[in-house]
Amino acid sequence: MFVPVVFTATIFLSASLLFFVQPLFAKIVLPQIGGAPAVWTTAMLFFQSVLIGGYLYSHLSTRYLGTRAQVGLHLALWALALWFLPLSIPEGWTYDADTSVAWQTLVLFGVGVGVPFGVLSANAPLIQAWYARSDGPSADDPYFLYGASNLGSLAALLAFPLVAEPLFGATRIGQGWAIGFLALGGFLLVSGLCAARGGSAARPVLAAGSDHAPVQLKQIVHWLLLAFVPSSMMLAVTTKISTDLGAIPLIWVVPLALYLLSFVLTFSRRNYTTTGGLRWAYLVALGCLGTIFSGITGAHTNFYGIAGLVISFFVVALYAHRRLYENRPGSAHLTLFYVVMSLGGALGGLFNSIIAPVAFDSLAEGGVTTLVATTLILTAAMRPTWKSAKVGILVGLLGIVPLMIALWVLGIDNRPLLKVVVMASAAIVALALRRTMSSAAIAALIVAITGSYVIPDGSLYQGRSFFGAHRVSQDTILRQYTNGTTIHGVQRLSQFGDMRPDPLFYYHKNGPMAQVLTSDIGDTAKKVGVVGLGVGSLACYRQPGQEWQFYEIDRVVDDIARNPAYFTFMSNCAGDTPTNFGDARMVLARQDGLQYDILVIDAYGSDAVPIHLTTHEAMQVYLDRLSPDGVLLYHISNRYYAIQRPLARSAETLGLVARIQHYPGGSGKDPGDIPSRVVMLSRSEAALGVIADDPRWVPLPSDGGRIWTDDYANLLSVLE
Repeated sequence: MFVPVVFTATIFLSASLLFFVQPLFAKIVLPQIGGAPAVWTTAMLFFQSVLIGGYLYSHLSTRYLGTRAQVGLHLALWALALWFLPLSIPEGWTYDADTSVAWQTLVLFGVGVGVPFGVLSANAPLIQAWYARSDGPSADDPYFLYGASNLGSLAALLAFPLVAEPLFGATRIGQGWAIGFLALGGFLLVSGLCAARGGSAARPVLAAGSDHAPVQLKQIVHWLLLAFVPSSMMLAVTTKISTDLGAIPLIWVVPLALYLLSFVLTFSRRNYTTTGGLRWAYLVALGCLGTIFSGITGAHTNFYGIAGLVISFFVVALYAHRRLYENRPGSAHLTLFYVVMSLGGALGGLFNSIIAPVAFDSLAEGGVTTLVATTLILTAAMRPTWKSAKVGILVGLLGIVPLMIALWVLGIDNRPLLKVVVMASAAIVALALRRTMSSAAIAALIVAITGSYVIPDGSLYQGRSFFGAHRVSQDTILRQYTNGTTIHGVQRLSQFGDMRPDPLFYYHKNGPMAQVLTSDIGDTAKKVGVVGLGVGSLACYRQPGQEWQFYEIDRVVDDIARNPAYFTFMSNCAGDTPTNFGDARMVLARQDGLQYDILVIDAYGSDAVPIHLTTHEAMQVYLDRLSPDGVLLYHISNRYYAIQRPLARSAETLGLVARIQHYPGGSGKDPGDIPSRVVMLSRSEAALGVIADDPRWVPLPSDGGRIWTDDYANLLSVLE
């Protein structure tokens, strides 16, 4: 039993280190790159790409080198990786606002963690190949070790947000990870010696096909598709949830953990799952995913919708990975199988992080992947023929008639209702042709695609950048800008032209932000800084003689705000004010000598929380850019998080005066006057002026909790 125990422990430890380092290094780099959901999808692209390299290295070394040479080479690479410990951001690295963010993210991960991760990524197929050469029991089928590998990965992923992150800071976590990487060297040595002692030739692996039968291109394409779908779906679900809840390790980890759990349950001799048993659940899951990604349930997804997304994704991953396991090759092609499988996963990352932001002007990759996923249920009998295609096209064209009637005869412009019409029409044509699945699929696809192009989305502008999706739309009264799923600026249609528009929503004249900017604090301020541009609503509170500067990480936001065809706050109130591009904290840190009388932190996009802009170190940066009698404002309106708690803790430690206002809004009288929440900090009570005695601004005491730092922050602790 010694040999299987050693190999199982080795692959378990390696997988734990492999997947523990992903959220760990992402947490380390967040203060440098920012907390956009795309940071994680780009990081996943890096990890998946390196995984291909690791699997390819494993494939080539097991094919062309003897066992002893493999062991010696791999231990040498392990020793080289020790030079990159402990993990950290390379000295001198800085963010460049004029360079592709995706490229900078990939380079940063490559330089910081590339070599250790590359060594770890090769271990899963390499250790299985070594075990096939050992004298251990079940050496004829080492695929069971892949289940142990994914179990280790799952344990590590769950341990990071649930144990490590709440209890320890990134520095101590990194030190523990380095110790584990050192211990791995010993396990690799013992495993390698067991493999060398067992002989030089691998035993035949029991698999679905002949061990030495050549792999066909058709089979490789099938493996790629089965690996692509769950990978892309995982990232699409993660992006959607991160946009609504925040870009934090826990949100990244949950879909990835389920992704790995699906491997544990499917890559096993025990029939935890079967393709037949999963088939109907898979169809239901695709329906749920299609409904949510199409926006029928609304732009913003609540907790029930998120639960539906996660469960549906898990079913998709189970189905696809079980199909992968059932189509696994024999031992002669074991490492090739893992190379192809990793390539399929990386293609999912490439599609979601690089191709989708360029190809689509919205978060469309989830819907596209759902359509691709439907091809997995097509059997040979379901594949279309010319006859079935003609029938599907004809019925599909008939199926769009109800939509055309709703649009052009009845004049319906309710987008959710029109989407329901499309979904109902697609379901009807599919049921009508249920005896010929290929015809049904073609007809339903025609209806769905036609609907996506014909239904008006009400957008004056729709675009996408690395940092999120942007949309400008309007109703009969207001024009609004939406970033992600949250409205970030509104202007009355009646106030376009040369007039000075009234700031609305969070920036309404009755709200807390306006109270400060129009008080004696605002009247005497000479310099004002605003982190987070939006549509520039606050600019119309600028007074003559004041010097304002904005800070914005996304150039698309600046383009929208400064285009008078969309909004006129900037053009009519502060067209000459500069915008500093890049992560505001990093830019402010470099602006030595600059001091503001009012500094506004208004960068909490959608309901995400940029933790690196909320930490104790961030507050110290802001104070360095604040005059002695200056005021620091945090706009923290949020659906889910009590961001005032960590702010109050840091304020107390720094000896600051803290006030908060929970403004109830006045939408009953003015639809542009909505609730908001603002925290105000200063070094003295005198700096607050008349607001110090304003009953709407109440003291904000600390709850005594742990201070958030760049090393430690626990977003779950501030859930409301």
